[in-house]
Amino acid sequence: MLVSNLKSSFAAVVLAVVVDALSSKTGSTVDVNGVYYYVPSEAISSLKLSYNQLKGAFTAGEDLIPMTVMTGDFNSLDTTTLESTIARFTAQDDVFNTGFLQAVYLLSTTPAELHASLTSTLSTYGNKLFMVSYSSNASVEAVSCTSPIPTGPYFVSAYTGNIYQAWRLYSDYEGAFTEGTYPSQSGNFTTLSASIPGVQSPTIGVPSRLYYTKTTTQPLAGVRLGIKDIYDVAGTRRGCGNRAYYSLYPERPTTAPAVQKLVDAGAIIVGKMKTSQFANGEMATADWVDYHSPFNARGDGYSDPSSSSSGPGQESEHINGWTLRWAVIQEEVYGIRHNPLMDTAGFLTRDAVLWKAASEVLYSTNLTAFTSYPKTLYTTLFPKTATTEAESILLSFLSTLETYLGVNASVLDYDSMWGNSSLAAQTQSPTLSDLLTLTYPTLISKQQYTLFGAPFIADYGAANDGRVPFIDPVPTLRWGYARSNATTLEQGIANKTIFKNWWNSEVILPDTASCTQSLLLYPGTLATPNYRNVYLEPPQIPAGWSVQNVAIFAGVPDMVLPIGQAPYYSTITNHTEYLPVAVNIVAAPGCDAVIFKIAEELQNAGIINAPKAGSTMYRRDVGLNFE
Repeated sequence: MLVSNLKSSFAAVVLAVVVDALSSKTGSTVDVNGVYYYVPSEAISSLKLSYNQLKGAFTAGEDLIPMTVMTGDFNSLDTTTLESTIARFTAQDDVFNTGFLQAVYLLSTTPAELHASLTSTLSTYGNKLFMVSYSSNASVEAVSCTSPIPTGPYFVSAYTGNIYQAWRLYSDYEGAFTEGTYPSQSGNFTTLSASIPGVQSPTIGVPSRLYYTKTTTQPLAGVRLGIKDIYDVAGTRRGCGNRAYYSLYPERPTTAPAVQKLVDAGAIIVGKMKTSQFANGEMATADWVDYHSPFNARGDGYSDPSSSSSGPGQESEHINGWTLRWAVIQEEVYGIRHNPLMDTAGFLTRDAVLWKAASEVLYSTNLTAFTSYPKTLYTTLFPKTATTEAESILLSFLSTLETYLGVNASVLDYDSMWGNSSLAAQTQSPTLSDLLTLTYPTLISKQQYTLFGAPFIADYGAANDGRVPFIDPVPTLRWGYARSNATTLEQGIANKTIFKNWWNSEVILPDTASCTQSLLLYPGTLATPNYRNVYLEPPQIPAGWSVQNVAIFAGVPDMVLPIGQAPYYSTITNHTEYLPVAVNIVAAPGCDAVIFKIAEELQNAGIINAPKAGSTMYRRDVGLNFE
């Protein structure tokens, strides 16, 4: 009995040691003025103050003190300067709130002269501790820290003086994310270990915008970045919209080059975002089985957010491929479809200036310089006269763009151009549909299945006694098509190449001065709802041809510009709601910079406006509320 007890005690001791050795802090959650924050476990600096000096500043029962750091030249700090600084912080940053004035640390580049009126002003904000790094007052002791820290809200440990960043927590109401992430000091990322109230919603943390200053080497400093879950992010798993895939493979050791470019330019990854399964085109609710499709914030909230980039589209509306383009159209943000082969990394933003800056980082030397704008403007699928408000917005934008560029638009009949070409006879394809109807499904299915699907199924089977992983209906159908002999990959590539060479030499041609001789515009969306609460027929092979195929076949830029919003009557709310109006712009190969620059200038001129987050792109009175 004694031996048994000793063995049990020894086992318990050994177990306790093992558990203790494997445990580590992953951060904590704090409430400041009713707002939730994540406090990382890694300190970024430390105040050279003792517990006795700090204890008067913390709240009973709490060991973390909210603190605001102000940096600059404060040779004279009075109430007016303090109030204007607080107002600027509040306007610029969603992380800062006045609760962080519980402690204030003034990092001044010159001796700080503190006016007597500051005491009463700070007391109105509940300030308990005011510190300066450099003081001209003999009665005020200077306080130093171990490492320089930028302006912004922080937390200070009352016991150690350690300083921690403050990350505001948001509930992912639209279901756009798979998980929130946090960057560790090692350079890797970890899943955010925080949760706040929300219905089936991941929690996403964002750092203060005040921490970052844009520079020539870091033009994206502080820009919050969500990553579509088909890209590797070091320290996290990749799911590609499939639960079995997520569980099968371990955390990725490196970050995808396209993502790393943005991070190196200062962007802050805040989470991984949902994609339809393996980035195939899926309809909301009906086709999404492993995961629930994100909700579209626009309008009544129940329009399809549109396929593989639906997660990033919703993230762009709330935090900041073909399907990438369609997500842009449905959610109304700036987006890009740029396809030298078939797929190229793209991004979504709500601001044309940021859109251009990010493109210069991501595509760098691939952006062709130009000295003038094209003198030819084409349209296709535009109405001749407006019968709806959305069409009025579209035609009004066209008229404004004509004036801005100093050109008159004309209709481009590329179908007739093809029909009259020698290639139509040579390929025995009188129409572009005859040539290209099966090209898209052939290329996407056969390449994806061979390069990705088959290896995944084999890996899963090897790890699970020969079992087959679950695959959503759409990729199941497409991979089945890939295994058939209906067409060959070689045929698909050949047809794509024929079209590419014809389009780029006969339709939209390059130009030395303007990069592209012409621009082609077509309607993106005209405020038409596509409800997600309807039953659909089984998925079909994505066969067919339309102007939306031009970019992916010809390898040319196809950009989406938000140009307005128009009303529709919602069958969900039984009210008039608003959905986006957008236009697509196509240019010659490598002429992305032309469209980026036009968008930036149009926004700066007030011709188009940066969309706001939420149900409407632009604010207006709704009942007694101002959205």
